Amino acid sequence: MKSRFRFKIILCLAYLLLSQNLSHDLKSQPKGYNYDESKVPDYELPLLLESDLGRKISTKEEWISIRRPEILNHLEEEVYGKNEIPLGPFKVRTKLLESGDSEFGIRKQYSITFSRRENELILNVLVFLPPKIEKTVPVFLGLNFRGNHTISKDNEVIITQGWIRPGKRVKNNRSLEEGRGIASSRWDIKQILSKGYGLITAYYGEIDPDFDDGFKNGIHGLLNPNRKQQPNSGGSIDAWAWGLSRIVDFISIDEQFDHSRIIVIGHSRLGKAALWAGAKDERISMVISNNSGCGGAAISRRKFGETVKRINDSFPHWFCPNYKKYNDQEETCIVDQHSLLSMIAPRPLYVASATEDLWADPMGEFYSLQATEPVFRLYGFKLNSSWHEKLNRKSRVEKFKQDRMGYHMRDGKHDVTSYDWKRYLDFANHNFPNDQ
Repeated sequence: MKSRFRFKIILCLAYLLLSQNLSHDLKSQPKGYNYDESKVPDYELPLLLESDLGRKISTKEEWISIRRPEILNHLEEEVYGKNEIPLGPFKVRTKLLESGDSEFGIRKQYSITFSRRENELILNVLVFLPPKIEKTVPVFLGLNFRGNHTISKDNEVIITQGWIRPGKRVKNNRSLEEGRGIASSRWDIKQILSKGYGLITAYYGEIDPDFDDGFKNGIHGLLNPNRKQQPNSGGSIDAWAWGLSRIVDFISIDEQFDHSRIIVIGHSRLGKAALWAGAKDERISMVISNNSGCGGAAISRRKFGETVKRINDSFPHWFCPNYKKYNDQEETCIVDQHSLLSMIAPRPLYVASATEDLWADPMGEFYSLQATEPVFRLYGFKLNSSWHEKLNRKSRVEKFKQDRMGYHMRDGKHDVTSYDWKRYLDFANHNFPNDQ
């Protein structure tokens, strides 16, 4: 019996490893890719403070008026695509569906409905607030992977009716009741609410299901069922970022929330979306990237762990078609991921890595964040001396860095843990004191 059970486990693992849409959540690192720091090629990062015409950028005014728009345009044209989802064609309405007490505070559930002609898309938004509210509440906003009901065991949380990737507690790409709370370890609701923050989340697949069918589904399908993607058209990451901004719309007009402290967080592919949303939407007050890796915080030119070619081949719907030009040619791209991170300045930015998450290139994530220092300096922020110490995975970085930029590398794998949340809450408190 034991050998038969072991054989079934091996078959399941083999299926996952051979799957084209290999999840970033795999505990092992895919073979055939570089995990040796000594094999990282020499590279030069695109200059952040030199315009396309060679002009040196030396003030924040020049950054805002000249260089930042150039870099943002390059990121749109070459990586994430230009957004093709204007609000104009839609009617948008928000409705409170349910409210009540939860284990750690107050629970509220809303629907945001986008309609166009006879079609509509419904995004279910789950809100947790501290039990005692004496003033407007600062909030963490993040998309989740498998439905709002998976982040808490609360029986009142609505189960998504959307398409779900295959996995535990899923049948025929639909979520099951048994899935309640299966991702609760990634959302430390108790710790978040105890520190006076709220938590807002929505299922990313209700914005754009995470599979490649030519964008006939999700928000793109609602806008134009016959949409043909152009070389610079936005993909799914751009759509998820768009969805985050639509939730920011909701937050920004609701008086229960602190509009000056909207913190967007994302893990893995949703970390990429969080960074892209923060780059484009300056109402977002702080951005947190958790293990976002290739196409997120990690430097692509390092070709360490997941590469541009691998991510484009496995997830052709994530980025704009132009990004495929850089398959095995990362060094020819006019931007790299430090360019994306620089778009967050001068707002607080936190990047987190894990020692065993080589697929996401933890050192590449750190060096990318470090490379944004010249932009933050324009605003009067600079790194303390500890930022310039050479980083390696054996000398794990867990020291909280009291800067406008935050970073840690914890022990462990590709995940979000209570340790991560403690660091994020400390960083938020440092940048947004509670006496506001």
